Amino acid sequence: MKHADVRATIVEGVYLGERYDLEAFYSRYFEAYSDRIRLRSPKDIDNPEDIRFALTWYPASDAFVPYPNLKLACSIAAGVDSIIACPSLPPDVYVSRVQDDNQADLMAGFAAWHVIWHQRNMGFYLKNQADRRWEHQNFDVAPSPRDYTVGLLGYGLMGKVIARAINAMGFPVVAAVRNAPEGEQHPGIRFEAGDGAVMRTAAQSQALINVLPLTPSTEGILNADLFAAMPRGARLIQLGRGEHLVDADLDAALDSGQIGGASLDVFHTEPLPTDHPWWTDERILITPHQASDSSRRLMAEQVVQAACDVAAGRKPRNTVDRTRGY
Repeated sequence: MKHADVRATIVEGVYLGERYDLEAFYSRYFEAYSDRIRLRSPKDIDNPEDIRFALTWYPASDAFVPYPNLKLACSIAAGVDSIIACPSLPPDVYVSRVQDDNQADLMAGFAAWHVIWHQRNMGFYLKNQADRRWEHQNFDVAPSPRDYTVGLLGYGLMGKVIARAINAMGFPVVAAVRNAPEGEQHPGIRFEAGDGAVMRTAAQSQALINVLPLTPSTEGILNADLFAAMPRGARLIQLGRGEHLVDADLDAALDSGQIGGASLDVFHTEPLPTDHPWWTDERILITPHQASDSSRRLMAEQVVQAACDVAAGRKPRNTVDRTRGY
């Protein structure tokens, strides 16, 4: 009887991911919580009706169907778009994400590095090193930070930290927002709010950083119209989701010189196919969707807390608004 009581307190969960073996990646981080939750792969679930939560990332379209009593879908990271878009996700299931201040700091450093890469034309030095050539750039024509406005699409946890880091280096920063922030200070950051905010921000940006969440309204937002609105020769730093970018429009903008270069960390197809022409395009700097990452230990801690919350009838702290996508 005592054994049954102990088992009754354990919250049952399942790994649901189509692209990665989530159990292989994360199981050891949950070992310390075996007295509170139990996570298993679908093949090991003998009673699907016992499952109360899922740890998930890019779930298959029918991934949630077998679990009639599911209450929570936990993302392994800050992004939740692949979960919310899953057609089998029941409408009443909470969706939670990881909130990690260290992840935001990593993202800010990554974004700042790319701003400097483009503003200082650092590729010039790498090419010269490969050729063993000692040559200076002409700083008489290079923009100083104070004359190089950085635009920001996305002003959530990540965007705020990015904006502060870049402004601290002397760059003017303008961010597109739905509504101008109230009740807190944002020194050095200007805002474009309301309808047309994205285009007005783009029009001011020598470098434009995208960290928007993926929603129906933001899909394809990095397109020909937006590129045409930017100053000629401006740079794109794409750290959001691959679906934000219309690839052919970027190619056309690069070929015309309207966009002078791009940093791409996310893609429609990942990994980026080895025969993709972007790999050999000197105007594009590619990184493998690694602008930031969350602590696996912190992720496990937050997932366990969320699972215990729903088991106790509470709404998890890191629940996202599914209608807004974040």
